[in-house]
Amino acid sequence: MRLLLVEDSSRLRRSLTLGLKRAGYTVDESGDGKEGFWKAENGKYDLLVLDIMLPGMDGLEILTALRAKNIRTHVLFLTARDTVEDRVKGLQAGADDYLVKPFALAELLARVQALCRRSYDHKSSRLEVEDLVVELNTLHATVSGQTLKLLPREFRILQLLMLRRGQVISRSEIEEHVYADSQELMSNAVESAVSQLRKKLTQAGSTVQIQTKRGFGYLLT
Repeated sequence: MRLLLVEDSSRLRRSLTLGLKRAGYTVDESGDGKEGFWKAENGKYDLLVLDIMLPGMDGLEILTALRAKNIRTHVLFLTARDTVEDRVKGLQAGADDYLVKPFALAELLARVQALCRRSYDHKSSRLEVEDLVVELNTLHATVSGQTLKLLPREFRILQLLMLRRGQVISRSEIEEHVYADSQELMSNAVESAVSQLRKKLTQAGSTVQIQTKRGFGYLLT
């Protein structure tokens, strides 16, 4: 899943970016409100994590402008303001959740995961398709109870396919959600990762299949 983090404290931004990436997310970041708005407007994200106090354009202004453009991406606000009035103002502007600084990384990750699941209409952190189970909390996949050993990007692709089971996902969508932080992306990177993922599912004896829809993308069945 792909996130945008807009936080002007470089130290906190680095720390949160590292924690989110270790938790399996693809993260774009910015320390400036105007740049953050441009990225949010032009990128495809599962969640926006916005500080409220930002240079150039504050978090509330970013959210208001996005909602005016009918961009409905879920938003988690980060703020040092802890008054009821401030929280209400953010929620009324269209925010989905609110986290007051200082906070524990574990709480941020729990809220991020909950909002990302909501984006795909999933209430549980456990994804199941026939004999295949993916645990979003632990980044663990099993086939009939046996651990499926996946590379990080193979896991992210599988997670995306399971969250959107029954939908064809294009190569470009996978690149945006899984490879957005890659400096140099080889032209066959997605095809290669999907091929390896298929092989591992087959070797594990799974009944789940990843179909290729020529010219369109991939479908989990």
